[in-house]
Amino acid sequence: MITLEQRLERQRPIPSGFTRASTADDALAGLELTGRRYLITGGYSGIGREMTRALARAGATLVVPARRAELAEEALSNIERVSVLEVDLADLGAVAQLTRHLLTEGKRFDGVIASAGVMATPDRRTVRGTEYQFAVNHLGHFALIGGILPLLTPTESRVVMLSSAGHFASGIRWDDIDFADTPYDPWLAYGQSKTANALFAAELAERGRDMGLHAYSVHPGNIMTPLQRHLSMEDQIALGWVDASGRPNDSLNLKTPQQGASTAVWALTAPALAGLSGVYTQDNDVAEVATGMDMVLGGVKPWALDPEQASRLWDHSMSVTGIVPKI
Repeated sequence: MITLEQRLERQRPIPSGFTRASTADDALAGLELTGRRYLITGGYSGIGREMTRALARAGATLVVPARRAELAEEALSNIERVSVLEVDLADLGAVAQLTRHLLTEGKRFDGVIASAGVMATPDRRTVRGTEYQFAVNHLGHFALIGGILPLLTPTESRVVMLSSAGHFASGIRWDDIDFADTPYDPWLAYGQSKTANALFAAELAERGRDMGLHAYSVHPGNIMTPLQRHLSMEDQIALGWVDASGRPNDSLNLKTPQQGASTAVWALTAPALAGLSGVYTQDNDVAEVATGMDMVLGGVKPWALDPEQASRLWDHSMSVTGIVPKI
């Protein structure tokens, strides 16, 4: 079993030849993806739509699961080779239904980008009593990706999990994952879910090594997108994200959606990452280990790569979802 020290040692920039200012089109320049087929959750809004657009422009065929299918179809109507399938990641029954549909269809995927997510939502539970952000951001993706593993092309497929510098806020709260016994904190809940995304990628990389499956986690950077929809203007001013007139704070070093989409498509396709499955990436490169709490600077906290935490989360996720990934 890989150790935490070995994982942290691998968190060194390559360098990739790209920068934080590179766009998704830049990251895919020169690649011919005709005949490649990818699944992108959340691929119709914000940076997810930019991932879909850039990959389609490079020749790929995309499948976009979406909670609001009609809205997704409208948003993607001018992009070629894209199909939309309806699913609510918070509803494990709906995820199972989508999984069955895809398995019955039997078409292979060359990769998955788990871009869908929610942030800092009000206190909300699924019908099973699971905290909503953990359910959507992690468990729904665990069930979906775990369920369609037989469709991932052997020796070539990549799974890219969208994490965030928000993972700085919390590791996995084993004593109370669902905030059943402690007051709900939307930022701790978000941070926990983003740590879970990184741990899932790291564990999937280890368990999928023999079948040639690669997995990576991604911090896309600071971007103003619909992900902020649960935050009022007053909240954003209090957080220092915008000033009183609603203008973004320059110190946040914001990216455009096109720039924010770049690291995910780079992780999905870059040949330079082939021998680095399991790493956490940002700004189109392997991220360094974070020694401070500066989320603008970013990097990855050790708890988001810890093998023991990752294995424990895998077992917990199987227990909650009932999914046993065939790997």
